[in-house]
Amino acid sequence: MYNVHMKRLTVAQARQRLAEALDTAERGEAVVIERGGVRFRLEALRPRRRAGRRRALIEFMDPAVEVGRWSWTWKAGTLRFSGSRQRG
Repeated sequence: MYNVHMKRLTVAQARQRLAEALDTAERGEAVVIERGGVRFRLEALRPRRRAGRRRALIEFMDPAVEVGRWSWTWKAGTLRFSGSRQRG
């Protein structure tokens, strides 16, 4: 025998306790909202991200960009990045 815990709410209850219903669904528990004999199941589409360090979006940075010495140049109908490296 399976013991399935399902939260059931009427539309009026769901209005009053929407944040609680969303938190319940986010935890992976079933939430059913009933209106006029029609049942709607509320579930989270994506799992919650764990807190912690994210992977870096920039893996390599040109030294000219890092020190702020760069610009764009327009040559032959093309916009190009131009960095000037520091000397010395």
